[in-house]
Amino acid sequence: MEFWQNIYSNFNPVAFNLGPVAVHWYGLMYALALISAIFIAKWFIKHDKLPISNDLFDSYIWWAEIGVILGARIGYVLFYDTHTMYYLTHPWQIFNPYINGVYAGISGMSYHGAFFGFIIASYFFCRKNKISFWFITDIAVLGISAAYIFGRIGNFFNQELIGRVTDVPWGIYVGGVLRHPSQIYEAILEGLFVFLILVYFRKRKTFDGQLALMYGALYSIARIIAELFRQPDTQLGFLYSDWLTMGILQSLIVLGICITIYINRKKIINS
Repeated sequence: MEFWQNIYSNFNPVAFNLGPVAVHWYGLMYALALISAIFIAKWFIKHDKLPISNDLFDSYIWWAEIGVILGARIGYVLFYDTHTMYYLTHPWQIFNPYINGVYAGISGMSYHGAFFGFIIASYFFCRKNKISFWFITDIAVLGISAAYIFGRIGNFFNQELIGRVTDVPWGIYVGGVLRHPSQIYEAILEGLFVFLILVYFRKRKTFDGQLALMYGALYSIARIIAELFRQPDTQLGFLYSDWLTMGILQSLIVLGICITIYINRKKIINS
C-alpha cells in the first residue's frame, strides 16, 4: 500500500523520447483508447452481424475521430481555459503545440466538448451517407465506453485531474497531500460500469438510439458521482456552494437532454 500511495514519486510520466519529443504514457493511453474503441466496435459488428459494411464504418471512424478531437479542444477553450478570448481572436493557436518556438504539446481537452463534437460529426456523416444516426451511434458507444477506461488511466499517469483530499488507505500522495485516486474511480464508473450495462442491453434494446441515449445518461450519472471525489479545476473552482463544478453542471445538462429524447423516442416507437 505504501508503494501505491507514493506511486507518483516512483513513476515517470514520460514513456520514452523521440529526439526532442517526449512521448508520455498519457499519449500512449489515448492512442490505445482510439485503437481499442475501433476494435471493440468492429467486434460487435461482426459478432452481432450488424448490417453495416466494414468500409462504411471505417469512413465513419475518421469523421467521428475528427469531431471528437475538434470538439474536445474547442470545448476546453470555451469552458475551462482562462484565455478564452485570446483563442477566439487567434483561433489558429488552438491547436498549436508550440509555445515560443518550443514544443509543449496540446494541453486541455474537454469530454463534453468531445461528446458534442462526436454528435455533430456523426450527424453530418449519416446525412451524407444516408444511414441512420441512431443505428450507428448505438454501435459507436460500445467501443467508446470501453476505450474510456484507457483515457482516464492516461489522466492518472499524467498526474492530472487529481482527487480531493482524503484519509482513505488507498489514497495517493500528490504534492505531499493524500488524495482520492479520482481518475481510477472515473475509469471504473464512467468506463467499465457503463460499458458492461450497454453490453447487457445491446440485444435487449427496443429501438435504435437506445444504447446511445443510455450511454449519455449513464455517463452523466457516473461523472456526477466521480466529481464528488475529484478536485475542481483550479482555474474555475466551485461554481456554486461547495459541490457544483463545471463537470457536474455539464453532466446535468446532458443527462436532461438524453432522458428527454429517450422518453420522446420511446413514445414514438410505442405509438
